[in-house]
Amino acid sequence: NGAGKSTTMRMLVGLHKPTSGEALVDGKNYQSLKSPLHTVGALLDGKSVHPGRSARTHLMSIALTHGISAKRVDEVIGMTGLSQVAKRKVGGFSLGMNQRLGIASAILGDPHNVILDEPVNGLDPEGVVWVRQLAKYLASEGRAVLISSHLMSEMAQTADDLIIIGRGRLLEHTSLSELLSRVGGHRVLVRTDERERYAQLLNHYSIQHTPVDTDGLLVSADARALAELAFNEHILLYTLAPQEASLEDVYLEITRSEVEYASTAVAGSGPVNSQQPVAMDPTGGAPQAPYTAPEMGQQFVQQQPQYTQAPANTPWSSAPANGTGAENIGRE
Repeated sequence: NGAGKSTTMRMLVGLHKPTSGEALVDGKNYQSLKSPLHTVGALLDGKSVHPGRSARTHLMSIALTHGISAKRVDEVIGMTGLSQVAKRKVGGFSLGMNQRLGIASAILGDPHNVILDEPVNGLDPEGVVWVRQLAKYLASEGRAVLISSHLMSEMAQTADDLIIIGRGRLLEHTSLSELLSRVGGHRVLVRTDERERYAQLLNHYSIQHTPVDTDGLLVSADARALAELAFNEHILLYTLAPQEASLEDVYLEITRSEVEYASTAVAGSGPVNSQQPVAMDPTGGAPQAPYTAPEMGQQFVQQQPQYTQAPANTPWSSAPANGTGAENIGRE
């Protein structure tokens, strides 16, 4: 947050002026492009649309500036899944629908370059997959697709090249595979009933390793070499699994010193202990002790609060006329 992603994208399309240097698209300044929509399409703010216009009218108003046909407008409406709401006013659109309309605007001119700022924001799972497939399809046609996102798992499935910036500085510009291998390292999860003996063997050959659970070792070495080492010493390995660092792990490592907005614990609350969940009293009282699992053989009965009347400040605080209101809560 605040690193300069959106600002960079806005500079590319002439909405911000760089304090130094140049922001060029296909080697040209955006303002000098004779037909900008055919060169670069951008989604920067999905809600920057007149709320009184319908989706189709909005796209038609953009199309008219470049002589784009109504057929193409209907085509991108279908591509983005807006056919059923094309005549509805944009003011009533959800966040996800606005994002789809913004993407439709970006690809309307069939541009050589596509810029998408947080394109999956507000989309449901189907929409997220669709954006991923769209980006890959556009790239397969030889277009440049520039996407910003905070969703590490999504970028790991979508991007070929990664640009990581922090506080306006370029931290990394490399391929996904190279970054994961260089920063994440090469490790293998090994599990065996003879962990101590195997660990001593690793120490003998100065192979770095870290204990995991009660029977595992996370080893910085090649899986084949580890298997041969165990085989020669007659040690059975029942797990030998290469472990790759996730993009999220690598990102956090790279940006550790570049975080601008770091959260702190609430004053007086102390550190958060994720191992001690707190069960809240539904009636609005003080937190209760968490449920604990019963001993083996005991019957587990989870105690549920029994309401004799509805909690205060709820829509059903007063019983409806049909007699099936607050007095029945807890009995159904």
